[in-house]
Amino acid sequence: MTDDAQDSMKTKPPTPRSGLLAGGSWSADTIKQLDAFPHPGSVTPIREQVSHPGGAARNILLSLSRLGVPFPLYGAGSVGKDPAGQALLDECRQARIDTHFLRIDAAHATASRDLLVEQKSGRCLTLQHAGAAGAWQGEDLDFTRIKARHFHLGSLLALAGMDAEDKKFGTRAAALLAKAQAAGLKTSFDLIFEDSERFSRMVTTALKYTDYCLLDEMEAGKIAGFKTRQPGGQLETVALRHAAGALLQMGVRELVIIHFPEGSFARTRKGEDVWKPSLKLPVTAIVNRSVAGDVFNAGALLGLHEGWELARCLEAGVCAAAVAILDPAGPGAIKSLNATLALAKKYRFRPGLEPED
Repeated sequence: MTDDAQDSMKTKPPTPRSGLLAGGSWSADTIKQLDAFPHPGSVTPIREQVSHPGGAARNILLSLSRLGVPFPLYGAGSVGKDPAGQALLDECRQARIDTHFLRIDAAHATASRDLLVEQKSGRCLTLQHAGAAGAWQGEDLDFTRIKARHFHLGSLLALAGMDAEDKKFGTRAAALLAKAQAAGLKTSFDLIFEDSERFSRMVTTALKYTDYCLLDEMEAGKIAGFKTRQPGGQLETVALRHAAGALLQMGVRELVIIHFPEGSFARTRKGEDVWKPSLKLPVTAIVNRSVAGDVFNAGALLGLHEGWELARCLEAGVCAAAVAILDPAGPGAIKSLNATLALAKKYRFRPGLEPED
């Protein structure tokens, strides 16, 4: 090899990172529509029932695939050696999601969830068996060799392996996010709400190694110690802004995005605040609120990966969520980014989502 060739190799710039790696929850979901949640000892009829693959990692990646993103998608985690696990793998291949880091765990069944949705209120009660997803700890991920630009972990408090103690970082989730950051990836996570003493403690360890924090209003309020809704249910926009600021003070590097039925809000470390209302959907047309958060996150993450302005990121999130909650197929109902954004012309944005002084 000549000296010129050797010099050329030494100065060759590294291959730029591109794509999103989502790890964590992969499950078999059954969504059951109820008139109302039953009282103990009573019986409530199931009005409609739909089963399909699910889990936060799956919902986000499938949403991004259906939106037609111009970057690679990678899945990470564990599924069982069973029909439900095979269905998840088959769906990934059809959606062109790389499954190299999505392993088959013969010792555990694929995770499963029953999502009970109260039709009148839209409230969702989730019954979960963690299975293979709960056993996954991400030990097979070498971020120095992974080409993705962004690592998203979902959902904390639903993954026993991620919630396990780590002597240095606090939890395995925090250790994995720190490892990704050290390798040069942007990081984010989502979580499930849990009314327990461990909730804030376990989440705050992960905030220190997070670039983008994506939560709903109840999760953000509980972690930060603010009541984000009034007793009558009205959104407290001042408390919402304080909660976002507190989360940044807890260690989030770049920005906090909070989503809620009325819309979304983002605050950056530089102090920029952005609000985006949700679409004015007919209440009677909403059939699948259970995936709204995951699909919103997918739209927002698409914009963050592509360097969009924050308002456009939030718009993609609320429009994608609208598509998903209008159809039992959830993220599978998304057709393209253009078709998703066009939904705003049909339904328009809610009025009145203005921050209080």
